[in-house]
Amino acid sequence: MFVIIGFVVVIGSVIGGFSIHGDLATLFQPTEFIIIGGAAIGGVIIGNTPTNLKAVIAGLLKSLKGANVSKKAYLDLLQMLYELFQYAKREGLIALEPHVEAPESSSIISRYPSFLSNKIAVDFLCDTLKIVLSGGVPAHDLDDLMELDLEAIHEEEATAPGILQTLADSLPGLGIVAAVLGIITTMSAINEGAEAVGAKVAGALVGTFLGVLLAYGFTSPLASIVGQNVAKEHKYVLCIKAALLSFAKGAPASVAIEYGRRAIDPEHRPTFKETEEAMKR
Repeated sequence: MFVIIGFVVVIGSVIGGFSIHGDLATLFQPTEFIIIGGAAIGGVIIGNTPTNLKAVIAGLLKSLKGANVSKKAYLDLLQMLYELFQYAKREGLIALEPHVEAPESSSIISRYPSFLSNKIAVDFLCDTLKIVLSGGVPAHDLDDLMELDLEAIHEEEATAPGILQTLADSLPGLGIVAAVLGIITTMSAINEGAEAVGAKVAGALVGTFLGVLLAYGFTSPLASIVGQNVAKEHKYVLCIKAALLSFAKGAPASVAIEYGRRAIDPEHRPTFKETEEAMKR
């Protein structure tokens, strides 16, 4: 929602300010749009795999509705982990096997759709618990193993904001390309008179204007918000890591959950009382 509001403010300010002293029709230069837009899209396609392009599209769509992280989602996560840990303490670790093998049909995990919708978090939790069930990995080695997984996850998640930022960096240059092509057209029509030349120069400068505006008014801010969403969702997995590591070290379920709670960023972290009440439920 805030992304759309920002777009409206940027467009309204630029167009509104220009319209006070200029003719809006001057800004309508389809050839400049085609040159800059086509070159930008082509460059992104050349430099990325289909998987990366899908990640960019998903990141942009997610930027419109925000990251799938909230205090409620974290409370659900902590409550689910508490149930799993309590169940393991009561029934034995081996009893968790059917739950981690098929989480979507688990009598515990399936009751938390906000968690199940996060495939990365589901895979991270289930894969780690399978290692814990094997009983052959000490806690410090489990920490290293999870850290390796988190690094790989974070590197993949950082792809989309990186691509968008690269695009933002290239747009001013593409705007210059469009402007230079406009000047070439202008020079070929130099004998048409001052009025015609002036109109063509104005059209060429629209290319520079458009490249800079798209870079700093739209693409760079989009790269920033996509990166922020990635960071928020990465902390969701960090919460799971903290709780799992404490549980693997033999801590009681309530203590393991507190480790997970402390790993949550203050914006979304439930209070100790809220967490305690959720555990009682």
